[in-house]
Amino acid sequence: MSVAIGTVGPGGGTSGSRRLVELIFRIREFGIIAVLLLFVAVTASIQPRFVNSQNIKFVFSNATIFALLAVGETLVVVTRNVDLSVGSVLGLSAFLSANLFSQVHGMPIVGVFAAGLAIGLACGAVNGAIVTLARVPSLVVTLATLYIYRALDVIIVGGGLVVASSLPNAFLAIPTASWSRLSAVPYLAIVIAAVVAASAYCLRSFRPGRELYAIGSNPEAARLAGIPSGKRIFFAFVMSGGIAGVAGVLWAATYGTVDSTAGYGYELTVIAAVVVGGVNIFGGSGTVVGAALGALLLATINQALYVLGISSFWDPAIDGFLILVAISLDHWISVRLTSALRKRSLHHAT
Repeated sequence: MSVAIGTVGPGGGTSGSRRLVELIFRIREFGIIAVLLLFVAVTASIQPRFVNSQNIKFVFSNATIFALLAVGETLVVVTRNVDLSVGSVLGLSAFLSANLFSQVHGMPIVGVFAAGLAIGLACGAVNGAIVTLARVPSLVVTLATLYIYRALDVIIVGGGLVVASSLPNAFLAIPTASWSRLSAVPYLAIVIAAVVAASAYCLRSFRPGRELYAIGSNPEAARLAGIPSGKRIFFAFVMSGGIAGVAGVLWAATYGTVDSTAGYGYELTVIAAVVVGGVNIFGGSGTVVGAALGALLLATINQALYVLGISSFWDPAIDGFLILVAISLDHWISVRLTSALRKRSLHHAT
């Protein structure tokens, strides 16, 4: 739905249009929650161990990584761009940051996260600079850097790998640490939920966030309005890269063993989470809350397939199917919403 919010005619049409669009977003997000609950109920009825505390913790561990990546991807997608390099950035960050524990004696965990963030920011800055300065389409740029960053990862890693025994226990406990052994919700899931909420508030309430939507909704109108599109798009790519870098550190903490295949293919799952969550692939609309819920849904589906004994080779097929369904649904909603807003505008004009 790349329908501009706040551009409808006089007489109060703007606020009414905003409420209508926000209602559509809320319905989409609650729809994801309903599907998620139904899917969990059906899977649990077939295989009761799906809802035990350890399995739920594992779902949350995977979901937090995808949710983080989805937040960064959303910042890019709402500007009518896309970042296909997030999986490769995650893999590069996962190895280089986790390897610091064996390379630097007494390396603090905070320092490892800082290293992962720096790696991601650098990769994101390269993507953003090429897109905004060289004016090369983001699809082409990030498809190229997807392979470039992955090749760097392969060259750096070589035949080596980081093993769990070389990582501190406190680091490995980050993804699953909780109030008690019986608690199914890790601290990390709560932290990521807070990050998602803060990101949603910033995008909604602060000018730079609203300008990202304006750029994606109508790039020419945004330029005429004096919005620094190049700076905003560059910022979106830098943030996407930085978030992917931090996600790489969390990936290393979650799986312990890191080689050159870390994060391979994650870009498809992340984009699926974003569009399933209601972020329009053509820019201008969507929320990070919806994207995070989409990530939780996909992580739950993937774990359910494992618990039910279904081959993981079906995961990409399901992700692709959900992308097609979500984009088709977005197009249908966009047509209906545009018609409703046009009628509302004519009504207020008369």
